[in-house]
Amino acid sequence: MAVTQTRHQSCLLLLPALTFQRPPNAPSRRISRRRRLQSPAQFFTPEILDSSHSIEAGALRIRFRRARSEVGVPLIAMSSDPSSSSDAANSAAEADDLRRKRVQSSKLYFDVRPSKDPVIYSSTYDISFFGLEKMHPFDAAKWGRICDFLRKDGVLDKKRIVEPREASKDDLLVVHSETYLNSLNNSATVASIMEIPPVALVPNLLVQKMALCPFRKQVGGTILAAKLAKERGWAINVGGGFHHCSAQSGGGFCAYADISLCIHFAFIRLNISRVMIIDLDAHQGNGHETDFADDDRVYILDMFNPNIYPFDYEARRYIDQKVQVQSGTGTDEYLEKLDDALQVAGCKSNPELIIYNAGTDILDGDPLGRLKISGEGVAIRDEKVFRFARDRNIPLLMLTSGGYMKSSAKVIADSIKNLSTKKLIDFSR
Repeated sequence: MAVTQTRHQSCLLLLPALTFQRPPNAPSRRISRRRRLQSPAQFFTPEILDSSHSIEAGALRIRFRRARSEVGVPLIAMSSDPSSSSDAANSAAEADDLRRKRVQSSKLYFDVRPSKDPVIYSSTYDISFFGLEKMHPFDAAKWGRICDFLRKDGVLDKKRIVEPREASKDDLLVVHSETYLNSLNNSATVASIMEIPPVALVPNLLVQKMALCPFRKQVGGTILAAKLAKERGWAINVGGGFHHCSAQSGGGFCAYADISLCIHFAFIRLNISRVMIIDLDAHQGNGHETDFADDDRVYILDMFNPNIYPFDYEARRYIDQKVQVQSGTGTDEYLEKLDDALQVAGCKSNPELIIYNAGTDILDGDPLGRLKISGEGVAIRDEKVFRFARDRNIPLLMLTSGGYMKSSAKVIADSIKNLSTKKLIDFSR
């Protein structure tokens, strides 16, 4: 999905006088995201911003980046004072405990009858907002149209679709801060996230009901999809894939970080400790990349066009496997790159769950993706990812994410039909 840059918090510390000089022309370095945090006290990583690469006496600006999205934990300055370190550790531990309690008490996981297919959708996914939704190129009725095509083709029985529950505020606080969620009570903030300026003039009560409620329902669908994927081997949330939203910032038509939420629920409720994100939306998934910047439990393969939104160069540094596809890339070249990428990913990571963000903004003619992939190419792409997971016996959940042409819904439905024909997924009969 697609123009808000990720925001990072900064603080000013006064450090004792000491001198450190980086060797001339030494490359800029960051702490590797593959290094596991050793204690809760390390959930902030200092990164020196001094352009001379030296520490001098007096004031020095240090930026703290959340290594993990700790819920409701205020920014804490690192200090040589043992009591301060202890306080930071205690705060992080309390945040972890609160997150666990919220996940355990959530109603988003529920038992689904075997007669139901692991396909998740609700009519409330679709956004109808006095026509304002049409001011954004995203097809806000795409999700319902996908299911309509599947039903007409005899692939999907309406009675077998699973309807999720709407994510509550407590559910969202598993990842998001209270401050961020409160900011959504301002219609101007939501207008910026949805990239539809007139939404700022709409009473927030209506914004909540007609825009944010559908998003929250899709969040519930993404979270439930992980449970179904583990039980059935695969699951498809016909919505979701809000990969531009992080714990502290929304943007690009993404108000809630459903992927990050899904992963944290899986860590706690599904006893999963290793997750792979395969993000094949044309846009970079800067939201989940920011949230799992230094969490080695999450392996991120992101194949995206670097010449389009969100231009989040900071988040790009946290991608484990970055595959850049330039504007104008065609089907054959794209699929070759994907083959190579999946082969590398299979060697580097051994996940217990795969989250597949299957945006169709890679389609030829998409005004935002700027790639030239055919509809058949999208189906082959999806087939390759599902086969990758099945060959390794890894549960996979698919999210439909971005796509800015009316034809996207039919392409997605045709791809799901192809997965069924190739017996990569099985629908109840």
